[in-house]
This record gives sequence, C-alpha cells and structure tokens, in this order.
Amino acid sequence: MKEKVEFILRDTIHTLIKKGALPDAGDIDISVSIPQNKEFGDFATNIALVLASKARKPPRDVAGLIIEPLSKHKGLFETIEIAGPGFINFRVHPLMWISVLQGIHELKGDFGKSNIGGGKKVQIEFVSANPTGPLHVGHGRGAAVGDTLVRILRATGFDAQAEYYINDVGNQMNMLGSSVSARYHKLCGVDVQFPQDGYKGTYIGNLAQQLKDIHGEGLLNQPEEERIRICRNFAEKIISEGIKNDLELFNVHFDNWFSESSLYRQAKVDKTLEFLKSENLIYESEEAIWFKSTQFGDEKDRVLKKQDGSLTYFAPDIAYHKDKLDRGFEKIIDIWGADHHGYVPRMQAAIEALGAPRESFHALLIQLVSLERSGKPVYMSTRAGEFVTLQEIINEVGKDAARYFFLMRRCDSHLIFDLELAKKKSEENPVFYIQYAHARICSILNNARAQNIVPDVAKADLGLLSSNDNLELIKVLASFPDVLNSSAQNLEPHRIAFYLLDLATIFHKFYNKNRVISDKRDLTMARLVLIDAVRQVICNAFSLMGISAPESM
Repeated sequence: MKEKVEFILRDTIHTLIKKGALPDAGDIDISVSIPQNKEFGDFATNIALVLASKARKPPRDVAGLIIEPLSKHKGLFETIEIAGPGFINFRVHPLMWISVLQGIHELKGDFGKSNIGGGKKVQIEFVSANPTGPLHVGHGRGAAVGDTLVRILRATGFDAQAEYYINDVGNQMNMLGSSVSARYHKLCGVDVQFPQDGYKGTYIGNLAQQLKDIHGEGLLNQPEEERIRICRNFAEKIISEGIKNDLELFNVHFDNWFSESSLYRQAKVDKTLEFLKSENLIYESEEAIWFKSTQFGDEKDRVLKKQDGSLTYFAPDIAYHKDKLDRGFEKIIDIWGADHHGYVPRMQAAIEALGAPRESFHALLIQLVSLERSGKPVYMSTRAGEFVTLQEIINEVGKDAARYFFLMRRCDSHLIFDLELAKKKSEENPVFYIQYAHARICSILNNARAQNIVPDVAKADLGLLSSNDNLELIKVLASFPDVLNSSAQNLEPHRIAFYLLDLATIFHKFYNKNRVISDKRDLTMARLVLIDAVRQVICNAFSLMGISAPESM
C-alpha cells in the first residue's frame, strides 16, 4: 500500500512514457511538466517533438505511437490527448488523485519525504559570522535559508550536516580587542584614540563595562599587548555565546562549530600549501606565493602568501575546504553574502585543485535585506555600528514571521522586510494567513469531534471528493512531494514558502465556498479527511521551514 500511495504522479507518468517511448529513444531526457493552463490537463510532455527527427516521422504521429501503450492504464489516466504540433496532455483519473489522501493519512509526518539523495554526504556551511558583534538582520536571512535547506535535504534522503565556521583569526579579531580596550580606557577616565576602523556599536561599550566590573581599573597596569589580548578573548567569548543563543532562539541548529584557529593549531594550512606545492600548483613571484587558479578556470592567479609573509584569507579557506573533503563530504554548499560573488570561481578552482569534481562545490549567495516600517526605510550602517540585530527582529515580529519573511523570496533576490506587515494579524501577512489556515482546520476538527465525528480515511467514501473544488485542493496536496524534491535538487528553500501560500489560498477559497460539516454525514466525513490532510501537509511544510503550526489563533 505504501508504495502505491507514496508515488509522485509526475515521476510515475515520466516512467510510463519512458517505457512507452520509441525503441530507439535511448537515454533521451524526458520532460513532464504541469501546464499553466488547466484546460491542457494535469501534466504534459513534449517528448514527441523531441523524438520526431530521430524517428523521421511527424511529431503528432510519434505522439500517437507513444500514447498507444499508455492508453491501457485506465486506472491512472482519465484522458490522454495530442495537442498542437505534438504535445501530449494527460488528465489523471479523479480516483487516482483521491488515493493521495490515503497516502497522507498513512505517512503523516513522512508524507513528501523521499530518498532521492541516496545517503549522499552533504555539508552546508552558513551564517559563519565573525565573532566581532551580534548577528544582524542579514545574518538572519542566511540562517533561515541554511537551516531550512538542511531540513529539506535530510527529508529527501541526503546525509546533510550543518556547520558554522568561526572566523576567530586575523585582523578583525585584533581590532575587536583594540576597540574594547579603547572603550575600557574611556570608562576608566583615560583618554585614548579610538581605532580608525574599530567596532563602534554600543555592544563594545557594554563589553568594556563588564570588563571594568570584573577587573576594576587593573587592566590599565597590563602591557598593551596583554591588555588587548584579554579584551579580545573576553569579547569573543561573550559575543560567541550571544550568537549561539540568538541562533537557538531562531530555531537554527548546527551539527558542528569549526574554529578557524584549529587549522593553524593542527598545521592544516601549512599541509595544504605543501600539498599544492607537491602538485606544482603554486609558485613564487614578486616575493609572494601564488596559486595557479587560472589553470582551473579562474580569471587570474591568486596570492596565498603576501610579501610580508602573512597569509591571505584564501589560504586558510583552501585548507578549510580540504578538511571538508577529507571528512568525506561529497557535496559542499557554502552560503555567503552577495558581495562574495567574485570569490566563487577561485573557490571552485581550489576544489578542483584539491582533486574533487568542480561541481562538488556550490555557493548560494544571499542578497541584502532592507528593513521597512510603515513604508519608510529603517536606516542601517554596520560601519557606524548602527544596525538592527537578529534578536531585535525576533523580539518585534516573532520567530515564525521572521523565518517566513526571510524565506519568501529567492535568496539571490533583494528582500524588503516589512516589519509592520510581519506583525499584522490579517490575510495580508502571509505567515499569519497560512498559520490561520492550520488553526481553522484544527477548530473544524474539534467541532466535529464534539459531535462524535472523527475523520477516518478507512471509513470515508472518498469518491464523494471527485468534484472540482475538492480535486483542486487534493492536486495541490499531491504536488508537495514534487515541490520538496525540486527544492532539494535546485537548492531553493523558497519553493516551500511559495507552496504553503498557494495551499493556504486554495484552502481558504475552498472553505469559503463549501461547508465541511453538514447534514450530509458521508460528505462530512470525506471532507474532514480532506482538510485533515491539508492540516498534515501544512505541518510537514512548516516543519521544514522551522515554523510552528498553532492550533488556535
């Protein structure tokens, strides 16, 4: 039974077409799509047009040969038609759509899941903000995208692991220590010049005050280097704890926290440079050491070690990705800010130089987030220390609204986050609209139970749901596994947000037009089974997005 109800209709049709295709079709790719115009049926394929030249026949004749064996599947197809120059349109039998409800009620939280990943080991590295300040709204978008992508990949059979790379080495950390030290001096009544590129947020003053509460003015007696080290280590610890707390509050979880400093403690940077040297992939020029990245498609070679002997950021990044490969990850996904677009080709070059396929590395670039309140932009400047923290966003609009708004656009498109809209309790607010659909269903089910009517898929006459309004809702439910698979394959978590809004819209439309509980007992039972399936799929999709599904609102 499980194999029958768990299938994805599009994949089933694809398999049947492949079996029924011309003998000489070979391994040609067969596309099965959902027509935008519902008059063309539930699914369509252009395979006849693709095979026409190979078969040396008109596309419509080829289509006729393909659909002849498919016409025998009376239980699956209501109609199969040839349209236009040779498109094949399929209309699935209503009873086959209805069987999807049986699958949802049987599989419950597992409906939609698949094993297309085949256990492939994938690592998703995201957020990875320097521990030099609290997470801001931009980090929030990366956190929501990364965490949701991990959940999607796990639900589709990948061995997905989430990792946070702690950038705890370099000038930015030294600048953190210097910034806190300067504020500490000021609190102690000592006037010192604040670093030109220092961190200026109010949190720096708060950290300095905490140090003063602990040490009094004792740190003034320390040598400058030691004082800055103490300030840096203290600030890093407090900021890192804050980052972890914010992510926990945001329902974002990591399997591993990887420290950049460990690459140096374990000599992995030096070993990586030695490996590249052994492969004749680095050379010395102008007293610097260069990586032959042009050999792997990059626009120019890249410096790994500068003339003064210091390493560029690229050197430890290569070592870090070598470590990922050494840990057995077959696919490496890095989620970066859009300003890192120029970094992608050089990292692809590095991956290839390390002996892995170029396509085993993929970078998702997160575009900027602009905040808006009542139609007016909220000013932010990280350089001036004026930014809206992730915690402030969560406190104002809530975790659920924040996660949905971060996910409701493609991650490579600019996002305008409307704070007032995110708080509205109306259908204008998409997350409220979807959660209300779930709560409304729970209310209906509770009312039915109060009348001793409990939805039971085994007892319900689901044939009563073969009318248009019911089928329209069922078809949206049936598409969920396909949406989930495509989200995983294309690394596009926003598809789940799009899907949920579509489902909620169709459900509210259905509810406003049809009575679920009526004096027709059999129809009432069938429709309760239907809306309970909608409730389950909303729960499943919200779970992937890390969003709650409230039973009352």
